[in-house]
Amino acid sequence: MSKYTERLGDTFRFYLGGLKEVIITTNPAVIQHVLKTNAENYQKSEIQVKRMGHFLGKGLLTTHGEAWRTQRRLIQKGFDRKQLDALSSIMQESLTESLRDFDRQISAGPVDIYPHLMKMTFAMVARSLFGAKLKDEDIDLVSHTICTVQEFIVRQTLQPYLNPWFAASGELRKHEEMRVRADSILMAYIKQRRNQEPGHDLLQTLMDARYSDGDGMSDELVLSESMQLLVAGHETSSNGLSWLLYLLSSRPDCLERVRQEFDSVLGEAPLSHGDLPKLEFTTQVIQEGLRLYPPFWMIDRMAVADDQVGDIDIPRGSTVIVYVYGAHHAPAHWQSPETFDPERFIKGSDKLRTPFTYLPFGGGPRVCIGNHYAMLQILMILSELLRKYDFQLTPGQTIEARPMVILRPKQGIRMTFSKAIARDLSSPKYHPVGNWPEF
Repeated sequence: MSKYTERLGDTFRFYLGGLKEVIITTNPAVIQHVLKTNAENYQKSEIQVKRMGHFLGKGLLTTHGEAWRTQRRLIQKGFDRKQLDALSSIMQESLTESLRDFDRQISAGPVDIYPHLMKMTFAMVARSLFGAKLKDEDIDLVSHTICTVQEFIVRQTLQPYLNPWFAASGELRKHEEMRVRADSILMAYIKQRRNQEPGHDLLQTLMDARYSDGDGMSDELVLSESMQLLVAGHETSSNGLSWLLYLLSSRPDCLERVRQEFDSVLGEAPLSHGDLPKLEFTTQVIQEGLRLYPPFWMIDRMAVADDQVGDIDIPRGSTVIVYVYGAHHAPAHWQSPETFDPERFIKGSDKLRTPFTYLPFGGGPRVCIGNHYAMLQILMILSELLRKYDFQLTPGQTIEARPMVILRPKQGIRMTFSKAIARDLSSPKYHPVGNWPEF
C-alpha cells in the first residue's frame, strides 16, 4: 500500500478480484469525511460484521445505527475518569501477579517480549472486566480461544474459497465449540455476579446499565459485549508496548529521560490514573510509538449510498480503506516521518497538526471506546518494567512489521532483561527543573 500511495498519490482505487471496487486513502479530508462528517453513510465491512458477528454475537464491534449508539452510550460510562480510578487497583494487582511469572521467564535468558506482554495485558483486561477473582486457568482458556478464533477469521477472510471446506471438514465446528466453551465460562461469572454484592469492574457497569424503558442488558448481551471488549482490548496495548520497548532499546537518551520522569512523579509508588497528566514526556513517547507502529494499521468502511468528497466519487457498495499507517508516515504531514521523535507531540502541538493525520485509536464517533484505558494500561506496565529492569535487544535478529489484523512484529522481538541498577532518587538528577534538552 505504501508503494502504491507513493506512486499513485494519497487516494487511489483498484478492483479486488476485478469486481469489488476499493478506494485506499491517506488524505485527511477524505478520512474525516468517511469517519466523521458523513459517518452514517459508512458501515463496517461485511467481513467484519459477518465473520466476527458469527463468533462474537451482536455488540459494539458488530452493530450499526441506533442499536450501536445506544450500546455505546451505556458502555462509555465504564471508561470515564471515575471508573478508571476504581479500576487502577485491579489493574495493578493483575500486573504484580504477571510480573512474578515474567521474573521466572526472563531468568532463563532472552525472551520474545510480544507473547509475554500479550499475556500481561490480557490478564489485566480480563480482570478489569470480571474482577480480581477470575481464575488464571479461565483467563488462559479464554485468551487461547480468542487468539485461535481470530486467526481462523483471518483465514476465512483471506481464503474465502476455502469456506465450504472449513464447514465440511469440521474446522468451522471445532472453532465454534471452542467459542462455546469460553462463553460458558464467562457466562458462569455473569450469572454468579447477579447474586453477589456489586463490584467495581466493567462487568458491573454492563449489568447496571439501563435503557430508556428501565430494562437492563440480558445475560447474553452482557456476554457478547464482554467478549468484544476482550477481543478489542487484549492485543492493542501489548502490541504498542512491544514496539515501544524496541524503539527505546535503541535510544538510551530517551529511555533515561522516561525513567527520570517516572522516578520524579512516582518515586517507588505504583502508578494511578491521577498520575497520567504529570507524565508529559512519557506520553509523548507513547504517542510517537503509536504513530510509527499503529496497532490498527488500516480501517475499512463500506459506502451505503453514492457519495463524493471533493472530486473523488465513492460509489455505493465500494470499500474505503483508511490507510492509517500511510497517514502516520506521510511526508506531507510529518517532518522526517521515519524518525522516532517524541518532541513532535509536545503539549499543544496537536493544535498545529492537520486533523485526521494521527489515528492510533481511529476517529469520529466510532473512535476506540477504550482509548483512555489503553493509555493507562500502557503507562502502568511501562512504569513497572522500566523501573524494575534493564533490557537490551538480542543481537542478530531482523525486526519487521507484519500487517495482520494488528501490526505485529513478524518474527517477534527478543530481548534480554536484568534487574535494574539501583538509582538514587534523592539526587537532583531525578528531580529535574526547567526544560529538557533537545535531541
